[in-house]
Amino acid sequence: MTDGTNEQGRLIATRRQKRGLSQREFAEMIGRSEAWLSQVERGVRSIDRVSILERIAGALGIPMAELSPGTTDVESVGVPSAAAELRSVLSTSYVMAAILGKDRELPLPDTTERAARCWTLAHAAHYEDLADLLRGLLPDLERATRSTKGGARKTYLAELASVYHALSAALSKLGQHEAAWVATDRALLVSEQVGDPLLVAAGTFRLALVFQGGRQFDQVISAASSSAAALEPEVSASNPAAASLFGALNLQLAVASARMGDDQGAHRYLGVAREAAQLLGANRNDYETEFGPTNVQLHEVAVAVELGDAGSALRAAERIDPSGLSVERQARLLIDVARAWTQRRRVSEAVDALERAEALTPEQVKGHPIVEITVSDLVRMDPTPSDRLTALARRVGVA
Repeated sequence: MTDGTNEQGRLIATRRQKRGLSQREFAEMIGRSEAWLSQVERGVRSIDRVSILERIAGALGIPMAELSPGTTDVESVGVPSAAAELRSVLSTSYVMAAILGKDRELPLPDTTERAARCWTLAHAAHYEDLADLLRGLLPDLERATRSTKGGARKTYLAELASVYHALSAALSKLGQHEAAWVATDRALLVSEQVGDPLLVAAGTFRLALVFQGGRQFDQVISAASSSAAALEPEVSASNPAAASLFGALNLQLAVASARMGDDQGAHRYLGVAREAAQLLGANRNDYETEFGPTNVQLHEVAVAVELGDAGSALRAAERIDPSGLSVERQARLLIDVARAWTQRRRVSEAVDALERAEALTPEQVKGHPIVEITVSDLVRMDPTPSDRLTALARRVGVA
């Protein structure tokens, strides 16, 4: 036990108490047991995962650096390589060179195809490839938005917002919620310059996802409900993009309500999203939401898992054909199926689902905080872990 561990634990306890949360309430917020939190706060146990530290910081509403005393064991734990690459992209300043205009005499860059490819990579959970692409694309877009006027400038601005949305989506999937928030904030600032209300709504949807990952459920409700209310008058079969964003926002409201234990609210929001999907009549991907009937079904599984109804989750999952969605969405469904099997204490079935998810999107599975928690639970409930579970735990970084 180190002085750093003591200091960290005391700080967490102090911040938790200031928010009026009991150990049990806060442990539930961060997905850990009350006994685990007690050991951390007493300095008996150190936090040895960056993703857990970031989750605690997000729940307390403080910068992660504030919880990192110089001697904490977290310093020896590396951020997953894909997350580190994406954070590096986000922290690099491309704006200064664009403002100074040193490259304004160069030909305008061709960005449309590369901006679209950002989402191809994000949906495929190829996060390191996404980082490589962004290193060249972001400076090009920043320069282009300052070198053009009129419609051309709005086109570049819309692409820049979309690219930042893709970066935020990838960071969220990897548990890098503070960084994802920064990316989303940049996208929203750009969207306001475009003057496209649907692009702003897409930014609010991304913001709700960031709050969701940080377990800031009140903020999910506030952001998503206000945006959905503004969009509702625009929802119609002749405006499918508005219907898609409206439905996607209601899906986030459903998940947040489930995580807050509001069964009725969760199913009410699911019902609203289901009506929006029926209005569309088919799966779409407006503003990269992948919204449609199948995505509603996926969220029915997620909501059931969050409410602890493993039986309903597994029955709902059996009825879904997710093949028309991105591999990222398909893998996320399998992660929720694994969580349902874990609630049933069916270790082998849970490992099967996680291995299938890993085969689809290895970078997402390796970096996802929910996978880490699920695998930790599986290891704890199996006194003699199988070779498959042991190998999976090693791959996702669970001791």
